[in-house]
Formats: sequence, C-alpha cells, structure tokens
Amino acid sequence: MAKLLEVKNLTKAFGGLLAVNNVSFDVHEGEIFGLIGPNGSGKTTTFNCINHFYSLTSGDILFEGRSIKALKTYQICKRGIGRTFQVVKPLARMTVLENVTASAFCRVNTIGEAREEARRVLEFCNLADQAEKLAKSLPIGGRKRLEIARALATRPKLLLLDETAAGLNPSELDEAIDLIRKIRDNGVTIIIVEHIMKVIMTISDRIHAINFGQTIAEGTPREVANNPAVIEAYLGEQYAQG
Repeated sequence: MAKLLEVKNLTKAFGGLLAVNNVSFDVHEGEIFGLIGPNGSGKTTTFNCINHFYSLTSGDILFEGRSIKALKTYQICKRGIGRTFQVVKPLARMTVLENVTASAFCRVNTIGEAREEARRVLEFCNLADQAEKLAKSLPIGGRKRLEIARALATRPKLLLLDETAAGLNPSELDEAIDLIRKIRDNGVTIIIVEHIMKVIMTISDRIHAINFGQTIAEGTPREVANNPAVIEAYLGEQYAQG
C-alpha cells in the first residue's frame, strides 16, 4: 500500500516541556492506524500538529508526498485531512442538518449542494432521522456520531478520530466500530486515538504506542499487546495475548 501520511521526527515543545519528542510513523492508504498511550503521552498533540492547530518545533509531516507543515489548518482540511475532537462541541443552537451543512461548504459552493451532501452523510452515519433536531438535544452517542458526520462532510482522504468511543455504552461501542469500518471500506484512511481497548484492538491494522511523548512500540495489535514496554506503560498484563 502507498504511504498517505508520513510523520518524520515530529517534535513539539511547550517551553521546556517536550510534549512530543522525535516521533515518526507512516500511515498507508486504506488502513486503520491506531495511536495509543497513557493520558498526557502526546496523542492529541500529535493530531494537533498534523492539522496545524500547533506549529511543529521540528520535524516534518508529508501528506501524499508533500510537506504540509507550513499550511494553515483550513488548507490542510481542503487537502483532504479531516478530524474529530475529543471534546465534542457542535453548533448547539443549530440543527443536526445545519451542523453538517456548514462543514460541507469545504467542498461545495451553494446551499443546495451543501444540504444534499449533508443529507447523504447523515444517512451514512445513521443520523438521518435526527436531522431536524437541535444538536444540543442529542445524547453523547449522537453527538459523537455528529462529530464524525461533520468531519466526513469535508470529504477527507484521511480522517483523524480522537476518542470517538469515549462515554458510549456497549451497544453504542459496537455501532461505533461498525461505522469506523464502514468509513474505511468507503475509501477513507483512518488514524484513531482511543483508550477503549475493545475498539483499538478490534479495528486497527497497525498500532503505534507512545509514552512521555516518545515512541515505545509499533506493530500489529497482537505485537503491541505483547510488547513489555506497552504492557508496563499502558495496557496491563490482562491485555497480553498468547
């Protein structure tokens, strides 16, 4: 598979604190790539560097073979990188349809086209029956799904998912796993940050583990789950796979 994203020696410092320290990884077209680590290990900071919420201290990020580190966030979105956020903040006083319509203007120019795209995405995310509800009225599972829909309306080639399963009940977790797989099956490559091991170990093709801002392991879910450094730093013995 071709490399879609290349993170090269990524370093991000806040004053004297190295939040991300010389992290490198590649993401291939068509895969689900997991990024794991304890709280504060640098996962969301890595996402924020990829889509330029934060400027890099050093290193480079290549998307489709071209550096994007100097681009603005909206330019990176137009290039084809979408993302969700750990703390979902929909446009609360707008409807579900209006929230997704606003995102669709990344790719279309008229209100008619934007609404058509929004309805297509809502259908895909099983939110079509919620279209006219106010976003603030949705339960957490619905708001997480709306967050994904807003990102999909920008028509990404690469989607960064930041803890989209947090706070979901068991049935909602299964639905989230099904939706993530469906997104990948529709041609979108995914990087997922997630603490719920049922999700990350079930759907990831490869996993990259970091701790204190540094890489400690990378490999298949089985390889990472059995890595002593990952078990010590994050998973615990119960996730070691025989």
